[in-house]
Amino acid sequence: MPETAWIDALADRPVLDLAALFPERSGRLVVLAAHPDDETLGAGGLIASAAALGAAVDVVVATAGEASHPESPTHTSAELARIRRVELRNAVAQLAPEAVVHVLDLPDGGLAAARSELDTALAAIIGPAAANTVLAAPWRTDGHTDHDTAGLAAAALARTLGLPLLEYPIWLWHWGTPADLPSDLAVLPLADDAAAAKARAMATHVSQVEPLSAAPGDEALLSQEVLAHFERRFESFVLTRPRPPREVFEDLYLRSADPWEFESSFYEHRKRALSLAMLPRARFGSVFEPGCSIGVLTRELAVRADAVTATDISDRALDLARRRLAEAPHVTLAQGSVPQDWPEGRFDLVVVSEIGYFLQHRDLSELAARTEASLTDDGVVLLCHWRHPNDGWELTGDQVHEAFRARKGLRVLAEHREADFRIDVLTLASAVMDQQADPR
Repeated sequence: MPETAWIDALADRPVLDLAALFPERSGRLVVLAAHPDDETLGAGGLIASAAALGAAVDVVVATAGEASHPESPTHTSAELARIRRVELRNAVAQLAPEAVVHVLDLPDGGLAAARSELDTALAAIIGPAAANTVLAAPWRTDGHTDHDTAGLAAAALARTLGLPLLEYPIWLWHWGTPADLPSDLAVLPLADDAAAAKARAMATHVSQVEPLSAAPGDEALLSQEVLAHFERRFESFVLTRPRPPREVFEDLYLRSADPWEFESSFYEHRKRALSLAMLPRARFGSVFEPGCSIGVLTRELAVRADAVTATDISDRALDLARRRLAEAPHVTLAQGSVPQDWPEGRFDLVVVSEIGYFLQHRDLSELAARTEASLTDDGVVLLCHWRHPNDGWELTGDQVHEAFRARKGLRVLAEHREADFRIDVLTLASAVMDQQADPR
């Protein structure tokens, strides 16, 4: 598709208001790229413009781009990686001299297999102080496996943290037509300074814009025809403003009083019965159940406990739970999310059921740590989670269970696994559990 056709197709696109994303000339921009040069081609103008607005900038590049010339007779992959790291840092220095550059050194061409490492690293770089942060990443349907993986990782984290996400296409301009443009694509006009900085940055990626040598296999990868797509006086982004998880769940319960069919599904009845049957004691003094939803499991826990504390992120879900538990005065219901809103006291039983995969990696680690710290000397942890991928969230049920099982202070009492879900019962490694006599 010639560049002139793209220019015509993009002429009537809405304009992205960058100043609204960085009010009061502050904030932070984190740009994720799959390979060195992606950050410049797709978001170089954004980086320069955000820095000019006073935003702090982090550029995170997942791979060193070592597979750019797999048939090169003159450069090994290690040499290419070294060259491209230098080019990356020189390019970012042209765009935003104060920016911090992170190279994750994940495998070029194999990012999908390293998704967990990418998720963990990106979450750690953004950190707990995510307020006023804008995340930018490759468009998640760009058509290159590494780009798509980076985009999906960023989308999952942005959804979890409630961050604005800017997705930039790169390969779309090669394979697509105007009919393939996302309906919500907007353009960011580049001021003269930003456009000039981007041009200088593009030129620093010498290994991509010029041949490595005259030998076959060392050709320039970015021809002038390709570069024309990135020499525009604007850049293109899909802006997504994820809603906070609390709003998402409130809407879910407004649409249905039982969105997961806790009351009607045989699967849910069976899973709940198995979970309760695996508990090592008939009765517990104090129980904590975060993510109690509409209180179906809570009601069954209340039959076997002296006191139950149950929380949920959704006020609507808690209203439904209160109706269900109206005749159980020993149950305390409160709005909150874990690990942040952890109740005081110690518990004989903590139930973590179908909530762990809604967290991000660092919060999962804190959840496991707080759970362990809040147990009584012979306290028990009950874990139960769906094992299939949970679209839009970065964790799986298996990852949740393995995070708890990896803690040295906990040990496994009982476990059950099948295709759809798994259950683990854990206790403190130091606990001595009473052996109940066989009543026969």
